[in-house]
Amino acid sequence: MAEQMPSIEEVVPEQVAGLDLPLGHRVHLVGRGRTFVREVPGPRPDAPTVVLLHGWVASGGLNWFRCFEPLSEHFRVVAPDLRGHGRGIRSRRRFRLADCADDVAALCWELGVEQAIFCGYSMGGPVAQLMWRRHPDLVSGLVLAATSFSFVPALQQRLAFAGAMAAMAGTTRTTQALTRLPGPVRSVLPRGLRGTERPSSMQVWAAQEMRRHDVRMVLEAGNAIATFSSRRWIGGVDVPTAVVVTTKDRAVTPTAQLHLALHIPGAEIRRYDEGHTSPVLESFGPAIADACVSVAQEIATRKDAVR
Repeated sequence: MAEQMPSIEEVVPEQVAGLDLPLGHRVHLVGRGRTFVREVPGPRPDAPTVVLLHGWVASGGLNWFRCFEPLSEHFRVVAPDLRGHGRGIRSRRRFRLADCADDVAALCWELGVEQAIFCGYSMGGPVAQLMWRRHPDLVSGLVLAATSFSFVPALQQRLAFAGAMAAMAGTTRTTQALTRLPGPVRSVLPRGLRGTERPSSMQVWAAQEMRRHDVRMVLEAGNAIATFSSRRWIGGVDVPTAVVVTTKDRAVTPTAQLHLALHIPGAEIRRYDEGHTSPVLESFGPAIADACVSVAQEIATRKDAVR
């Protein structure tokens, strides 16, 4: 009998100056492919789980590096690379957000996650919404940040987030190129990412993350975001939900984010006065952690009410 491939493969060590990144490991998902996930165990064995779903052109590490430490004080944290991004699943099939949700569901099964709060940023927002739509038994709560139920036409979102990630990953040559970007595109980048003379160690790490992307799948992901809409069914969400509105967002407008919140019965609206590239800011981690804690408290309140 042939030896069965283990579902969880090697641990991948990673040292990035100034960043406290959890170790990652590769996981084989039967019938789907091999993906990559970072995990933090949480403060106690029975801690609730938060699954972090990253944005377009990012990875689990790149989008959430500010969040691992503050979240780990309350939760077990799981942050996968979505298909086509970073070390996520590679497939010849066309990229679909629904496949991302199904990948995450399969990953939860492999990791023994029975229920979780799914936290989606930008593109991760639709994936989190689809988790509730396609795998409701896994979803105890939602945190949706800098996202909406529709991204059409999405051109600004593509320029803003892709530009920010490229800036983070920039070597001297690419950061010099940033200085020649059109003003409207450069204006959405945080000041520290608008071009520097020398790359930082963080930029080198970000460049390594982005070089792992599958270009075809990432481009298809951009199209999938632009054509996504949950308008017809998002009003059926019946789990505790917080919507983190990035009030200075030039990519996904605050109005679009508020419309999402108002379509979800009982959703909590949390104001975060930053833009779409806020994952690079120190304040991003506490903002996300506070939203997740709020949702966890509402989950506990509803359970107590049923008893």
